[in-house]
Amino acid sequence: MASDDRWLERLRLELAWFTGQPWLRGRKAGGAGAILRLQRVRPRPSAPFQPLLAGEITPDFLDRALRALKRWKFDVVGMDEVCRRAVTLPEKRRFVALTFDGATKDLTSFAYPVLSRHGVPFTVYVPTAFPDGVGEAWWLGLEQVIARESRISLMVDDQEQRFVVTSSEEKQALFDYIESWLRTLPPAELSAAINDLCKRYRVDLAALSAEASMDWTDLARLAADPLVTIGCATVNYGVLANMKDAAAMREMAMGKAVAESAFHREIRHFAFPFGDRTSFRRDHVVMAEEAGFASAVSTIPGIVDVEGRTNLRALPRISWDGRRRSLRMMRVLLSGAAFAPVRPTGSAPS
Repeated sequence: MASDDRWLERLRLELAWFTGQPWLRGRKAGGAGAILRLQRVRPRPSAPFQPLLAGEITPDFLDRALRALKRWKFDVVGMDEVCRRAVTLPEKRRFVALTFDGATKDLTSFAYPVLSRHGVPFTVYVPTAFPDGVGEAWWLGLEQVIARESRISLMVDDQEQRFVVTSSEEKQALFDYIESWLRTLPPAELSAAINDLCKRYRVDLAALSAEASMDWTDLARLAADPLVTIGCATVNYGVLANMKDAAAMREMAMGKAVAESAFHREIRHFAFPFGDRTSFRRDHVVMAEEAGFASAVSTIPGIVDVEGRTNLRALPRISWDGRRRSLRMMRVLLSGAAFAPVRPTGSAPS
């Protein structure tokens, strides 16, 4: 079913390209510009089971995309400039902002050389427990357990469940099922569940998380580059909607404070962890303003409008699916023609 949905989405975007819909709608559809959400940049793994592939692109694709953005005459800007353009009249050229979630180590190994070569600004959202070495990348632990095992048992809602998964398709279905369940749990329960699963199958979650994440030294090198904006994404990268309000506010404020202490600068920009419509609420949009952030980005797809019509603390982003390799599809998405206008619930004044 998921593969059918992806095929239909690809067909829809390709048809939009060939019919010229993005160009006919012109600047009205494109608003001020768009924010691209990227996660991991690394050479394509060869493993048959890759449940997180949608969040990865190759360095070659990043290079091709940056060349295309320049060819299409987009201004590649940082998040401070996004905030400025979102509240002013339309400019002649639309913008694209590049944002990276997760602060994974491959950003310095594979993405940064490409970004530096092109001389473009970008933003990194840091969940501050991870460079401290105490963050839990539970999605990586889940991936490794399912990749290694064909018989898996775990406790789901106080009941033991057993699964036999031998094919990549069966493993993907199980990953999707467990990931969806884990995303509904409060942080303490999620941590207990994933640690129990990893201990059962001898996966060192702490080592796996630390190996994948940048440390403070890596981040300091990035922060020294004037083209790099450092933002934060709470402390532990938990789903805010699964927390009590006081805990959610503490995660946001502490993430900001830790990052400001580490980098000796104001941290103005925030990313809601996971960022879809189920992971944060109207209250969290208000909290982002109360915590002192100039902007907060979601993963709700859309473009950034002009003259303050898009809430700066509920900004839409286009999450690029690493399974797509079509620059035509990227251009259609960046045009805004694929999206209805985003009017987030609970908008606060910009």
